[in-house]
Amino acid sequence: MRFFVGLHQVSDAQHFNAAFISVNRLRGRKSHFKVQDWIMDSGAFTEVVRHGGYRFPVSEYASHIRRFASCGNLLAAVAQDFMCESFVLEQTGKTIQEHQSMTVERYDALLAEDTNGVYIMPVLQGYEPSDYVHHIRMYGNRLKPGMWVGVGSVCKRNSNPKSIEAVLLAIHQARPDLRLHGFGVKTTGLSSSIVSSLLDTADSMAWSFGARIAGRNGNDWREAEHFRRVIESRQVQSNLFI
Repeated sequence: MRFFVGLHQVSDAQHFNAAFISVNRLRGRKSHFKVQDWIMDSGAFTEVVRHGGYRFPVSEYASHIRRFASCGNLLAAVAQDFMCESFVLEQTGKTIQEHQSMTVERYDALLAEDTNGVYIMPVLQGYEPSDYVHHIRMYGNRLKPGMWVGVGSVCKRNSNPKSIEAVLLAIHQARPDLRLHGFGVKTTGLSSSIVSSLLDTADSMAWSFGARIAGRNGNDWREAEHFRRVIESRQVQSNLFI
């Protein structure tokens, strides 16, 4: 599994060979930046939780993908999904099925835009394992064999790795060919060998929270680097994360 470090400060990307950067950090940026391999996140959590939906049209997101596509190696831009945790549904007043449908619609709309050839990562949404299987069916033939696909609404379940396992196993059973990316899967969730083996890639910004709790600087890239080294060294040694 390859780990992408979530970063607050775009300029810190130069220190990592795999970074995860939100478009929310790029909107006001005028210049390009140094980076190696990276994924652009759609900022979905902030938009949907704080604003009940996306404040900007799909075309606006596509413009940022085009603008920063020449920075390093932009492997993917995450589609603009709608999370399905209960507190998010309360915010929007909609159902899981409606969020799934809107996620697919937003994916289709982004594919129709000019994104300078950058891969658009579709996102599977739901809450119960069966929800994710239903969402796979909703995507239909959009999900080509071997596609790299994000798994949403799991970051708040890190204290219970079994629930993440159940989601990933259901997806794997339905579509074992898909390459899965786990959004915000922290070290507790990755302590499960099932989780770490079923995910092709994952990202996390848990290093920042951990540093702040310990009274250190939650914006210091060295904290992120230490976090990355701990994860990757333990993966090599035992294929387990703690």
